[in-house]
Amino acid sequence: MLTIQTKGTLVASKFRIRRHGALAVAAASTLAAAGAAALASAPASAAARAHEKSVRVAYLSFAVQNSYDAPMLAAARREAAKVHVHLTVFDANNSPTKQYSELQDAITSHQYQGIIVQPIFGTGLIGLVRQAIAHHIQVANLDQILGPKLNTDQPQVKGLAANVVFVPTEIGSKLGGLVDQACAKHNPCDVGYMYDIKASALDQAVYRGFVSATHSHHNVKIVAEGQSYFTPSDGLTATQNMLQANPNLTLIVGSDQGIEGAQQAVAAAGKTGKVILVGYGASAAALKGVRSGAWYGDVAQLPASEGRLVVQDIANAIRTGVSSGGVDPVSQLPGGGVITKANVAQFHAEWPG
Repeated sequence: MLTIQTKGTLVASKFRIRRHGALAVAAASTLAAAGAAALASAPASAAARAHEKSVRVAYLSFAVQNSYDAPMLAAARREAAKVHVHLTVFDANNSPTKQYSELQDAITSHQYQGIIVQPIFGTGLIGLVRQAIAHHIQVANLDQILGPKLNTDQPQVKGLAANVVFVPTEIGSKLGGLVDQACAKHNPCDVGYMYDIKASALDQAVYRGFVSATHSHHNVKIVAEGQSYFTPSDGLTATQNMLQANPNLTLIVGSDQGIEGAQQAVAAAGKTGKVILVGYGASAAALKGVRSGAWYGDVAQLPASEGRLVVQDIANAIRTGVSSGGVDPVSQLPGGGVITKANVAQFHAEWPG
Protein backbone atom coordinates (compact mmCIF):
# COMPACT_ATOMS: atom_id res chain seq x y z
CA MET A 1 0.00 0.00 0.00
CA LEU A 2 1.15 3.53 -0.70
CA THR A 3 0.03 6.89 0.62
CA ILE A 4 1.39 10.10 -0.95
CA GLN A 5 1.68 13.33 0.98
CA THR A 6 3.20 16.62 -0.12
CA LYS A 7 5.49 16.79 2.89
CA GLY A 8 8.68 14.89 3.71
CA THR A 9 11.84 13.44 2.20
CA LEU A 10 13.70 10.48 3.70
CA VAL A 11 15.36 7.46 2.19
CA ALA A 12 17.72 4.60 3.04
CA SER A 13 19.09 1.41 1.55
CA LYS A 14 21.85 -1.17 1.22
CA PHE A 15 23.15 -3.47 -1.45
CA ARG A 16 23.28 -7.17 -0.82
CA ILE A 17 26.74 -8.54 -1.58
CA ARG A 18 26.90 -12.08 -2.86
CA ARG A 19 29.33 -14.06 -0.85
CA HIS A 20 31.37 -16.28 -3.10
CA GLY A 21 32.88 -19.53 -1.91
CA ALA A 22 33.70 -23.08 -2.92
CA LEU A 23 30.90 -25.61 -2.73
CA ALA A 24 31.78 -29.30 -2.70
CA VAL A 25 29.15 -31.69 -4.01
CA ALA A 26 29.53 -35.19 -2.59
CA ALA A 27 27.13 -37.04 -4.86
CA ALA A 28 24.20 -36.59 -7.17
CA SER A 29 21.86 -38.05 -4.56
CA THR A 30 22.91 -35.39 -2.03
CA LEU A 31 22.20 -32.63 -4.56
CA ALA A 32 18.82 -34.10 -5.38
CA ALA A 33 17.92 -34.28 -1.70
CA ALA A 34 18.93 -30.66 -1.19
CA GLY A 35 16.82 -29.59 -4.16
CA ALA A 36 13.82 -31.47 -2.85
CA ALA A 37 14.24 -29.85 0.57
CA ALA A 38 14.41 -26.40 -0.99
CA LEU A 39 11.25 -27.01 -3.00
CA ALA A 40 9.47 -28.24 0.11
CA SER A 41 10.45 -25.19 2.12
CA ALA A 42 9.41 -22.67 -0.54
CA PRO A 43 5.63 -22.89 0.09
CA ALA A 44 6.18 -22.64 3.82
CA SER A 45 8.34 -19.55 3.35
CA ALA A 46 5.76 -17.94 1.08
CA ALA A 47 3.01 -18.77 3.57
CA ALA A 48 5.00 -17.22 6.41
CA ARG A 49 5.48 -14.02 4.43
CA ALA A 50 1.78 -13.87 3.59
CA HIS A 51 1.01 -13.75 7.31
CA GLU A 52 3.60 -11.11 8.18
CA LYS A 53 2.09 -8.16 9.96
CA SER A 54 2.18 -4.98 7.88
CA VAL A 55 4.53 -2.26 9.11
CA ARG A 56 4.29 1.49 8.51
CA VAL A 57 7.24 3.35 7.01
CA ALA A 58 7.64 7.02 6.06
CA TYR A 59 9.55 7.49 2.79
CA LEU A 60 11.11 10.93 2.49
CA SER A 61 11.98 11.64 -1.15
CA PHE A 62 13.95 14.73 -2.08
CA ALA A 63 11.85 15.19 -5.26
CA VAL A 64 9.22 12.69 -6.38
CA GLN A 65 8.97 14.08 -9.92
CA ASN A 66 12.72 14.01 -10.59
CA SER A 67 13.50 11.56 -13.42
CA TYR A 68 16.18 9.91 -11.23
CA ASP A 69 14.00 9.68 -8.13
CA ALA A 70 10.79 8.45 -9.79
CA PRO A 71 12.15 4.96 -10.68
CA MET A 72 13.63 4.70 -7.18
CA LEU A 73 10.21 5.30 -5.63
CA ALA A 74 8.50 2.96 -8.11
CA ALA A 75 10.89 0.14 -7.15
CA ALA A 76 10.34 0.89 -3.45
CA ARG A 77 6.57 0.66 -3.96
CA ARG A 78 6.84 -2.72 -5.67
CA GLU A 79 9.06 -4.12 -2.94
CA ALA A 80 6.84 -2.68 -0.20
CA ALA A 81 3.88 -4.61 -1.59
CA LYS A 82 5.92 -7.83 -1.47
CA VAL A 83 7.20 -7.44 2.10
CA HIS A 84 4.03 -5.99 3.65
CA VAL A 85 5.25 -2.45 4.20
CA HIS A 86 2.79 0.44 4.10
CA LEU A 87 4.71 3.40 2.65
CA THR A 88 3.70 7.00 3.24
CA VAL A 89 5.60 9.20 0.82
CA PHE A 90 6.73 12.71 1.68
CA ASP A 91 7.92 14.94 -1.17
CA ALA A 92 10.32 17.75 -0.23
CA ASN A 93 10.52 18.94 -3.83
CA ASN A 94 14.22 19.89 -3.46
CA SER A 95 13.64 22.06 -0.37
CA PRO A 96 15.94 21.27 2.62
CA THR A 97 13.70 23.34 4.91
CA LYS A 98 10.60 21.43 3.87
CA GLN A 99 12.39 18.12 4.28
CA TYR A 100 13.51 19.00 7.79
CA SER A 101 9.92 19.85 8.72
CA GLU A 102 8.65 16.62 7.16
CA LEU A 103 11.10 14.55 9.17
CA GLN A 104 9.99 16.30 12.34
CA ASP A 105 6.38 15.50 11.47
CA ALA A 106 7.15 11.86 10.72
CA ILE A 107 8.83 11.47 14.12
CA THR A 108 6.28 13.34 16.24
CA SER A 109 3.25 11.72 14.57
CA HIS A 110 4.16 8.38 16.24
CA GLN A 111 2.65 6.64 13.19
CA TYR A 112 5.76 5.00 11.78
CA GLN A 113 7.94 2.10 12.82
CA GLY A 114 10.48 3.08 10.21
CA ILE A 115 11.68 6.08 8.22
CA ILE A 116 13.58 6.07 4.93
CA VAL A 117 15.46 9.30 4.34
CA GLN A 118 17.03 10.60 1.12
CA PRO A 119 18.77 13.73 2.39
CA ILE A 120 18.95 16.97 0.46
CA PHE A 121 21.31 18.41 3.06
CA GLY A 122 22.70 15.37 4.88
CA THR A 123 24.39 16.96 7.88
CA GLY A 124 21.29 19.04 8.57
CA LEU A 125 19.19 15.95 9.30
CA ILE A 126 21.56 14.14 11.65
CA GLY A 127 20.05 15.56 14.86
CA LEU A 128 16.53 14.52 13.89
CA VAL A 129 17.67 11.07 12.74
CA ARG A 130 19.31 10.52 16.13
CA GLN A 131 16.09 11.66 17.78
CA ALA A 132 14.08 9.14 15.74
CA ILE A 133 16.47 6.31 16.63
CA ALA A 134 16.24 7.30 20.30
CA HIS A 135 12.46 6.91 19.98
CA HIS A 136 12.98 3.35 18.69
CA ILE A 137 12.13 4.19 15.09
CA GLN A 138 14.26 2.31 12.56
CA VAL A 139 15.88 4.78 10.15
CA ALA A 140 17.46 3.86 6.81
CA ASN A 141 19.43 6.25 4.63
CA LEU A 142 19.06 6.14 0.85
CA ASP A 143 21.10 7.35 -2.11
CA GLN A 144 22.59 10.56 -0.66
CA ILE A 145 25.15 10.72 2.15
CA LEU A 146 23.81 11.29 5.68
CA GLY A 147 26.86 12.86 7.30
CA PRO A 148 29.90 15.03 6.62
CA LYS A 149 32.08 12.38 4.93
CA LEU A 150 31.27 12.09 1.25
CA ASN A 151 33.97 9.51 0.53
CA THR A 152 32.45 6.45 2.22
CA ASP A 153 29.35 4.27 2.05
CA GLN A 154 29.56 3.40 5.74
CA PRO A 155 26.87 4.70 8.16
CA GLN A 156 27.81 7.95 9.91
CA VAL A 157 24.99 7.88 12.45
CA LYS A 158 25.08 5.27 15.21
CA GLY A 159 22.08 2.95 15.14
CA LEU A 160 21.21 3.49 11.48
CA ALA A 161 19.28 0.48 10.15
CA ALA A 162 20.75 0.64 6.63
CA ASN A 163 22.81 2.91 4.40
CA VAL A 164 22.35 2.32 0.66
CA VAL A 165 24.20 5.07 -1.18
CA PHE A 166 26.53 5.98 -3.97
CA VAL A 167 29.86 7.56 -2.97
CA PRO A 168 30.25 11.02 -4.55
CA THR A 169 34.05 11.15 -4.50
CA GLU A 170 34.22 7.73 -6.16
CA ILE A 171 31.81 8.85 -8.87
CA GLY A 172 34.10 11.84 -9.47
CA SER A 173 37.23 9.71 -9.51
CA LYS A 174 35.75 7.29 -12.06
CA LEU A 175 34.52 10.22 -14.12
CA GLY A 176 38.03 11.68 -14.08
CA GLY A 177 39.50 8.36 -15.15
CA LEU A 178 37.19 8.26 -18.18
CA VAL A 179 38.17 11.81 -19.10
CA ASP A 180 41.86 10.91 -18.84
CA GLN A 181 41.26 8.08 -21.32
CA ALA A 182 39.20 10.22 -23.67
CA CYS A 183 41.84 12.97 -23.62
CA ALA A 184 44.81 10.64 -24.20
CA LYS A 185 45.28 11.77 -27.83
CA HIS A 186 44.54 15.45 -27.21
CA ASN A 187 47.06 17.99 -25.97
CA PRO A 188 45.74 20.24 -24.74
CA CYS A 189 42.42 18.63 -23.83
CA ASP A 190 40.24 21.63 -22.98
CA VAL A 191 37.38 20.53 -20.73
CA GLY A 192 34.02 22.10 -20.01
CA TYR A 193 33.00 20.92 -16.53
CA MET A 194 29.26 20.87 -15.89
CA TYR A 195 28.13 20.90 -12.27
CA ASP A 196 24.52 20.18 -11.34
CA ILE A 197 24.43 22.71 -8.48
CA LYS A 198 27.95 24.00 -7.91
CA ALA A 199 27.36 25.12 -4.32
CA SER A 200 26.06 21.71 -3.18
CA ALA A 201 28.18 19.39 -1.06
CA LEU A 202 27.42 16.59 -3.53
CA ASP A 203 28.83 18.52 -6.48
CA GLN A 204 31.89 19.65 -4.58
CA ALA A 205 32.64 16.05 -3.58
CA VAL A 206 32.23 14.80 -7.16
CA TYR A 207 34.52 17.62 -8.32
CA ARG A 208 37.18 16.72 -5.74
CA GLY A 209 37.16 13.12 -6.93
CA PHE A 210 37.38 14.29 -10.53
CA VAL A 211 40.37 16.55 -9.87
CA SER A 212 42.15 13.83 -7.89
CA ALA A 213 41.98 11.58 -10.96
CA THR A 214 42.98 14.19 -13.54
CA HIS A 215 45.54 16.39 -11.79
CA SER A 216 48.55 14.31 -12.91
CA HIS A 217 47.40 14.43 -16.55
CA HIS A 218 48.73 17.82 -17.51
CA ASN A 219 47.01 17.85 -20.89
CA VAL A 220 43.60 17.87 -19.17
CA LYS A 221 42.59 21.45 -18.39
CA ILE A 222 39.23 22.72 -17.16
CA VAL A 223 38.71 25.93 -19.16
CA ALA A 224 34.95 26.41 -18.75
CA GLU A 225 32.23 25.66 -16.20
CA GLY A 226 28.46 25.50 -16.22
CA GLN A 227 25.51 24.22 -14.17
CA SER A 228 22.70 21.95 -15.36
CA TYR A 229 20.46 21.99 -12.26
CA PHE A 230 19.69 18.34 -13.08
CA THR A 231 17.85 19.25 -16.31
CA PRO A 232 18.73 18.82 -20.01
CA SER A 233 17.35 22.30 -20.77
CA ASP A 234 19.78 23.99 -18.37
CA GLY A 235 22.54 21.69 -19.62
CA LEU A 236 21.79 22.90 -23.14
CA THR A 237 22.04 26.56 -22.10
CA ALA A 238 25.20 26.00 -20.08
CA THR A 239 26.87 24.23 -23.02
CA GLN A 240 25.89 26.98 -25.44
CA ASN A 241 27.53 29.52 -23.12
CA MET A 242 30.66 27.39 -22.73
CA LEU A 243 31.01 26.89 -26.49
CA GLN A 244 30.50 30.57 -27.18
CA ALA A 245 33.28 31.50 -24.76
CA ASN A 246 35.50 28.52 -25.71
CA PRO A 247 34.75 27.41 -29.28
CA ASN A 248 37.64 24.93 -29.24
CA LEU A 249 36.43 22.83 -26.32
CA THR A 250 37.65 19.25 -26.59
CA LEU A 251 35.32 17.60 -24.07
CA ILE A 252 32.30 18.27 -21.87
CA VAL A 253 31.69 16.25 -18.69
CA GLY A 254 28.79 16.22 -16.23
CA SER A 255 25.78 14.25 -15.01
CA ASP A 256 23.59 12.54 -17.60
CA GLN A 257 20.85 15.15 -17.54
CA GLY A 258 23.37 17.90 -18.24
CA ILE A 259 25.11 15.89 -20.96
CA GLU A 260 21.79 15.25 -22.70
CA GLY A 261 21.49 19.01 -23.07
CA ALA A 262 25.15 19.25 -24.06
CA GLN A 263 24.59 16.76 -26.87
CA GLN A 264 21.83 18.95 -28.27
CA ALA A 265 23.97 22.08 -28.05
CA VAL A 266 26.95 20.37 -29.68
CA ALA A 267 24.75 19.16 -32.54
CA ALA A 268 23.23 22.61 -33.04
CA ALA A 269 26.74 24.09 -33.23
CA GLY A 270 27.74 21.57 -35.90
CA LYS A 271 30.32 20.00 -33.59
CA THR A 272 28.99 16.44 -33.29
CA GLY A 273 31.98 14.13 -33.24
CA LYS A 274 34.30 17.04 -32.53
CA VAL A 275 33.40 17.54 -28.86
CA ILE A 276 33.71 14.46 -26.63
CA LEU A 277 30.88 13.81 -24.14
CA VAL A 278 31.31 12.00 -20.80
CA GLY A 279 28.52 11.60 -18.22
CA TYR A 280 27.47 9.83 -15.06
CA GLY A 281 24.20 8.16 -14.12
CA ALA A 282 23.83 5.18 -16.52
CA SER A 283 20.48 6.52 -17.70
CA ALA A 284 18.78 5.16 -20.80
CA ALA A 285 19.92 8.27 -22.68
CA ALA A 286 23.52 7.70 -21.59
CA LEU A 287 23.65 4.02 -22.53
CA LYS A 288 22.13 4.82 -25.92
CA GLY A 289 24.74 7.53 -26.40
CA VAL A 290 27.63 5.24 -25.45
CA ARG A 291 26.36 2.43 -27.70
CA SER A 292 26.11 4.77 -30.68
CA GLY A 293 29.46 6.42 -30.03
CA ALA A 294 27.86 9.84 -29.46
CA TRP A 295 29.09 9.66 -25.84
CA TYR A 296 32.56 8.43 -24.98
CA GLY A 297 31.56 6.87 -21.67
CA ASP A 298 29.54 7.08 -18.47
CA VAL A 299 29.65 6.12 -14.78
CA ALA A 300 26.75 4.08 -13.42
CA GLN A 301 24.18 4.79 -10.74
CA LEU A 302 21.38 2.43 -9.67
CA PRO A 303 18.35 4.32 -8.33
CA ALA A 304 15.82 1.50 -8.73
CA SER A 305 18.09 -1.05 -7.06
CA GLU A 306 18.57 1.37 -4.17
CA GLY A 307 14.81 1.84 -3.78
CA ARG A 308 14.15 -1.89 -3.74
CA LEU A 309 16.96 -2.73 -1.34
CA VAL A 310 16.22 0.00 1.17
CA VAL A 311 12.67 -1.30 1.62
CA GLN A 312 13.96 -4.83 2.11
CA ASP A 313 16.48 -3.63 4.67
CA ILE A 314 14.18 -1.45 6.73
CA ALA A 315 11.48 -4.14 6.81
CA ASN A 316 14.07 -6.60 8.06
CA ALA A 317 15.37 -4.13 10.68
CA ILE A 318 11.87 -3.46 12.00
CA ARG A 319 11.08 -7.15 12.30
CA THR A 320 14.42 -8.48 13.51
CA GLY A 321 16.34 -5.50 14.92
CA VAL A 322 19.27 -6.37 12.63
CA SER A 323 21.01 -3.52 10.81
CA SER A 324 22.32 -3.97 7.28
CA GLY A 325 25.26 -1.57 7.40
CA GLY A 326 26.39 0.34 4.35
CA VAL A 327 27.30 -0.62 0.80
CA ASP A 328 27.58 1.14 -2.54
CA PRO A 329 25.65 -0.97 -5.12
CA VAL A 330 27.68 0.44 -8.00
CA SER A 331 30.84 -1.18 -6.64
CA GLN A 332 29.42 -4.59 -7.59
CA LEU A 333 28.94 -3.70 -11.27
CA PRO A 334 31.28 -4.71 -14.11
CA GLY A 335 34.31 -2.44 -14.13
CA GLY A 336 33.10 -0.79 -10.95
CA GLY A 337 30.33 0.86 -12.99
CA VAL A 338 32.61 2.54 -15.54
CA ILE A 339 30.86 2.25 -18.92
CA THR A 340 32.47 2.41 -22.36
CA LYS A 341 31.45 1.17 -25.79
CA ALA A 342 33.41 -2.01 -25.09
CA ASN A 343 31.24 -3.08 -22.11
CA VAL A 344 27.99 -1.10 -22.46
CA ALA A 345 26.08 -4.28 -23.35
CA GLN A 346 26.59 -5.46 -19.75
CA PHE A 347 24.58 -2.57 -18.31
CA HIS A 348 20.87 -1.95 -17.92
CA ALA A 349 19.43 1.54 -17.41
CA GLU A 350 17.33 2.06 -14.26
CA TRP A 351 16.13 5.56 -15.14
CA PRO A 352 15.44 7.50 -18.36
CA GLY A 353 17.72 10.50 -17.90
